[in-house]
Amino acid sequence: MTTDTRSTSSLRHDPLVRGLGWASAALGVPQVVAPAGFARALGVGDAPRHRTATTAVGVRELAAAAGLLGRPHPVWLWGRVGGDLMDLTMLGRALKNHDGRGLGRTVAATAAVTAITATDVYAAVTRTRRSSPMELTAATTVTRSPDEVYTLWKDLERLPEFMVHLDEVRVTGPRTSHWRAGAPFGRTVEWDAEITQDVPGQLIAWRSVEGADVDNSGEARFVPAPGGRGTEIHVSLRYDLPGGPLGQAAARYFGEEPHQQLDDDLRRFKQIAEIGEVVRSEGAPGGKRARGEFPQHPARPLTEDELKEALS
Repeated sequence: MTTDTRSTSSLRHDPLVRGLGWASAALGVPQVVAPAGFARALGVGDAPRHRTATTAVGVRELAAAAGLLGRPHPVWLWGRVGGDLMDLTMLGRALKNHDGRGLGRTVAATAAVTAITATDVYAAVTRTRRSSPMELTAATTVTRSPDEVYTLWKDLERLPEFMVHLDEVRVTGPRTSHWRAGAPFGRTVEWDAEITQDVPGQLIAWRSVEGADVDNSGEARFVPAPGGRGTEIHVSLRYDLPGGPLGQAAARYFGEEPHQQLDDDLRRFKQIAEIGEVVRSEGAPGGKRARGEFPQHPARPLTEDELKEALS
């Protein structure tokens, strides 16, 4: 595995990185200078163990501030993420053993740290580029001939109809195209791709060209199903998810697990190939607009608000 992190000079002028650095400094100073008062402000009391824990957190915050403001590097961002998890653990313990005095302040502090944690995870993942190739494979069977399935798949501009992470595919030449896709944490990535192999009715292979936001490649094979019962589609994808293994774990946590995405994509492709459209359950009436509701789930009655939205 190779690592390609953004340069120190680039991060030094990054508004989010600098903002997190100053936030660490603003939190660290009072925790070190007046740990008892800071602990009371959180509603957790000022017993010796609370003062010691608060001071330790303050020292950690000041170290992060020095790193992010002095020699910024993604490791300091991941350090903040680790510290946030420690803080949430301590606050959770405090809530469990709370005597009721100042409980509202402790609850508010826990909510604030949760929001900060989400920001730190986003900053760490998006400011880190680790080359950790991910390979995905999936297959399905469609009751259509290999030629029909091949023709549908090769119509690249229709790919976003069933690949939920794709926003747009635009054909730019006989073998080239431009892709725009959603990425974890609301990001958008783009790349140009070229077809590297094209065997009508059998195989389509492609890869991104130099300069892509995410290096990727893939192929789709179309094999006659046993007994003449249609076509088996075997898809394999290879790409680098921003953030490497940590980014992959974060993406899974926020419901964007790549393996599940590919399985769902092929399920929707099968529906388009066989009946001409993706079947929407009542639980996902908005289709692709309801991206957050994927992967698809069994139908359920609409709530009153969902019914109003669907009819509007």
